Amino acid sequence: MQNESPPSSDGLGVLARVFFKLGVIGFGGPAAHIAMMEDEVVERRGWLSRQHFLDLIGATNLIPGPNSTEMTMHVGYERARWPGLFVAGGSFIFPAALSTGLLAWLYVRYGEVPAVAPFLAGIKPAVMAVILGALWRLGKKAGKSWTLAFLGLAVGAALALGLGELWALLAGGIIGMAVLALWKKRGEEGERAKVVFPVVPQDSLVVAAGATGAAAGVSLWALGLFFLKVGAILYGSGYVLIAFLEGGLVQDYGWLTEQQLLDAIAIGQFTPGPVLTTATFIGYVLGGVPGAVVATLGIFLPAFVFVGILNPIVPRLRESKWSAAFLDAVNVSAVALMAVVTLELGAGVLVSPGAWVIFAVATVLALRFKVNAAWIVLGGALAGWLLI
Repeated sequence: MQNESPPSSDGLGVLARVFFKLGVIGFGGPAAHIAMMEDEVVERRGWLSRQHFLDLIGATNLIPGPNSTEMTMHVGYERARWPGLFVAGGSFIFPAALSTGLLAWLYVRYGEVPAVAPFLAGIKPAVMAVILGALWRLGKKAGKSWTLAFLGLAVGAALALGLGELWALLAGGIIGMAVLALWKKRGEEGERAKVVFPVVPQDSLVVAAGATGAAAGVSLWALGLFFLKVGAILYGSGYVLIAFLEGGLVQDYGWLTEQQLLDAIAIGQFTPGPVLTTATFIGYVLGGVPGAVVATLGIFLPAFVFVGILNPIVPRLRESKWSAAFLDAVNVSAVALMAVVTLELGAGVLVSPGAWVIFAVATVLALRFKVNAAWIVLGGALAGWLLI
C-alpha cells in the first residue's frame, strides 16, 4: 500500500493552519482529537483514505506517547515527510502549550485558576457528538467483516471489565491475526503477499526517581530529563500521566505538593489540545518560562522520533497476510477502545437536560448535515454559556 498523497513541501502552510485550528478547538481528550482529525483530513480534505487512517490509529496505539498528537505527526509526515511531521505536530501542540502557559502565569501570580466551567459544560456534549460521528464512519470501515465486528465487541467488553488498554489491543491484535490469517481461505479477508514483522511495543518501564530536595532547587536539566523519560515510556495517552507525575514529582522528587499537582492536572484537562501540556504548567511553576519550554519539549520530543520511525513501516504491514490481519484486528480493537472511552466520558458529561439538548443538536449537525467540527465545538461553548 502506498501513501495516500505524494510528499509536498509547499503544503506546510496548509498543514500549519489545519492543525493549529485543531489545536485551538481540540477539547475532550484523545478520542475527540482523533474524531476531529478524521473529519478534517479524511472526510473533508481527502488527504488519507479511511483505511490508512485506521491503520495509523492502530499502529500508534502500540507505541508510547500521546496518541492523538502522534496522529497529527503521522498526517504531517504523509504530506511532507519530516518537515511536515514537525510542522503538524508543533502546530497542534502550540495552542495548548500557550494557553496552559498563560494560565500557569495567572496561577503563579494570583494563586487561582479562571472560571471557565459554563463554556466547558457546553463544549463537552458537543465534542461527544463529534466523536460519535467519527466512530460511526471508522467503525463501518474497521468492522468490515462479521469476524472483525465480533472481535471489536469482545475487546470492548474486556475493556469495560477492566482489562488494560495496551493488553486489550495486543490481545485483540494477536487473536484476530491468528483467526483472520488462518481463515483467509474461507474468503473472508483479502489477499496479501509478503511477510513483514509486526510492530510490538516494548514493555512498560518505571520512571526512576530519587529525592532531590525542594522545587526551588530544580535545574532545567533535571526537569527536562524527567519529562523526556515520561514522554518516552508513557502508554495510554494522557490518562496515565497522572500516575507518573504523582509518583515522580510529588512522592519521589518532592518538587510539587499534591494540591499543585491537582491544579496542574485541572489546567491540562480544560485547555484544548493534548493533556500532556500539563508539563508546560508544571515547568512554569518550577522554572518560569525556561522551565515551561524545557518541560514541553522534553515530554513531546520522543513522540516525534517514534512517529518518524513508525510511519514508513505501516504501509508495509499491508503487504503480508499475517501482519495485515494483525493490523485489521488492532484497528477494530482501537475503535472499540474509542467507543468505551466515549461511553465513560458520556456518563460524566450528559448529566443535565441542557447537556442532552446540546448533544442531540450537535449529533444531528454532525451526522445529518456534516457540519465542520470547529463550528460544532464553538456552538457548544456558546450554548453552554446560555443553557447550563
